[in-house]
Formats: sequence, C-alpha cells, structure tokens
Amino acid sequence: MKSRKLTFITKAVLIIALAMPFQLTAQHTVYTVTDLGTLGGTFSLAGGINNSGAVEGYSTLPGDTATHGFLWRNGVMTDLGTLGGPNGVAAWRPNESDNIGGAAETGAPDPLGEEFCMFGTNLICLHFLWQKGVITPLPTLGGNNGFATGVNSRGQVAGYAEIATPDPTCEPSITGFPQVCRLSRLSGETATSIQELPTFPGNPDGQANAINDNGQVVGFSGLCIGEGLERHALLWQSGVMTDLGNFGGMRPNAAFDINNQGQVVGIAGLLPPGPLSFHAFLWQNDVLTDLGTLPGDVASIGDSIKSKGQVVGGSFDVDFNGRAFLWQNGVMIDLNTLTPADSPLFLIEALNINSRGQSLAMPCR
Repeated sequence: MKSRKLTFITKAVLIIALAMPFQLTAQHTVYTVTDLGTLGGTFSLAGGINNSGAVEGYSTLPGDTATHGFLWRNGVMTDLGTLGGPNGVAAWRPNESDNIGGAAETGAPDPLGEEFCMFGTNLICLHFLWQKGVITPLPTLGGNNGFATGVNSRGQVAGYAEIATPDPTCEPSITGFPQVCRLSRLSGETATSIQELPTFPGNPDGQANAINDNGQVVGFSGLCIGEGLERHALLWQSGVMTDLGNFGGMRPNAAFDINNQGQVVGIAGLLPPGPLSFHAFLWQNDVLTDLGTLPGDVASIGDSIKSKGQVVGGSFDVDFNGRAFLWQNGVMIDLNTLTPADSPLFLIEALNINSRGQSLAMPCR
C-alpha cells in the first residue's frame, strides 16, 4: 500500500507499452518504464510524446537555478535553449517532425512587471516554435507575452498570448487570449500569421491547448485564467467556437487534447460545486461522456487521447492523491497494476499517449 503522502520523483518517466492494443488484464500486457533523465539538474517533467516516441518537456540545469525545455529522442536529451533570458519551458506534444511549441524568456524586463511564465524574473516570456535546432519567437496579439502549446503536422501552433489591454479582473501576469499561429514557407523565409479565437460570450480570457491535423483547436475560456469562477471547455473549428458543456458545474471546465477523429478529452465540473467536483470527459459528435474515476476515488482528469479513442489521465481520492489511468471502451484501468511488481515508482497521473500506446506519466516514490 503506497503512502497517502506522496513525494514526487525528481526525473521524468516514460511508460512504454510493448503489447498493444491494450488488454484488460495485466498478464496480457508488457510494460517497461524508462527514466528520461535531466539536463543536468535534479528535476525534469515530460509533457508530450509524438507517434515516433520523441518527448518534449522541461528540466532544470546544473545547480537548479534555471529551467529549459528539452526534446528527448532515443535516449538523447536536447536543450531547446531560450530567447535570450535564463529560462524556458515546453510542456505539450511535438509534431511528427519534432517541432515543438513552448515559451522562453527574453532578456528584456516586462514593462508591467508581470510574471507570465512564473520564473520569478519579471522578464518578458514569449511563445516560440522550435524546429531543427532553431528557436523562433512567434507574434503576439499586441501584448508582451505568450505561450505556445500543441503543434500539428501542418506546422500550426496553438497557444495563448496577451492582448494590448490587460484584463482588470486578473492578476497582472494573467491577461491571455487563445491564439493559433499558422506557419508557411515563402521563398525560403518563414512567414507567420496569428489568429485570435473567440471566447465564450462574457469571458475575457482563454487558452488554446491542442490542435489536430485538421486545424481543430481545443481549450477553454473564463472570467479570468487562474482566478475566475466560470470556465467553458471549448472547441474551435474554422474560427467558430463550440461550448462542449459540463456535468452541471461551471468550473473547472477545460479541454486538453483532441485527436484527428475530432474526439476531445478534458475536465468537466460536477454538482454540487467543490474543490474536487470534476470528472474526466470524452466529447464526440456533441455527446459528452463522463469517464468516471477509479474505485474509491472522487475526481478525475482526462489529459490525452490517441487515434483509437484510448484516454489517459489521473484519478484522485478525497486528499487529492492520484493514480494514473488508461481508459478504453468504458473501462478505466489503474496503470500501476500494469507496471512491473518490483518497480519503485508509483504513477499518479498519465499526461500523454501516442498511437503506439506509449504514455508519459508523472511518478513519485
């Protein structure tokens, strides 16, 4: 029995499923667990994995005084660098060309004293696209800061960026709007354009989290990111917004991932409202399905979905102790029951899954 007071492990971990499709009994599934290492510091966290097994995430450097994004492939961890400042981060999924969206500090102080990327430096933090070893800042919506999230196979990037006028209801560091950046090649040059996406009526702020190869974007909007009472899980298609609904609660509601079949996963609020009144959802063709929880738990989060509809995420008890899960065809399985019995790791949340059944998880000892 694992302790209810869990201590996070200090390195990122990749769970690799060697036998797919997923079986409902542990003896029919063989998993290995791979420690991805760090960029020299004592902490790293993997955020996303593509279908060829490349992983993006972020790690501290030697001395743990700075953080950089990384690309991990075949045992090699590559530092993504920054835009002139000390820190950077990447936390979603690379596309199949290993292109990565993230955010990195510049060397310039933020004129409003904001902490957009929360590194404690008060430096401007810009969204970027990293490809073939080159990190390129992306345009904003008139403000100083931005954060790029998912990247699709067409080079389109989802994320959020500040507008010129701050939201007075927010903390100074939180003034973002959803965005999509579309990249194309013109005479050997990289041309970028940015499209501001609509939020739910009355919501001044929002965030785009993922984009599929059809250009469909998912995320959320609310009265204020991080501080608001009301949130809506959203799907944008050709610039048109669709509210995905909820299970009666107005928060927290957010969409985190979408596959090329248009299936969406995320988190939806329950009634009565409370700090743990939310369940993972699967949305498809205007139908919102409650994925439930693992036995004995009260809340869950759906983090990622693969092309065949398998979902991974975390299930939580009343003390918010988590267990990583894999959901398929109405059945939620604790991933800890599918790892080697002698493993010293306990998996508290699965963050991403690819078409090969490889999944990233947040572990503790």
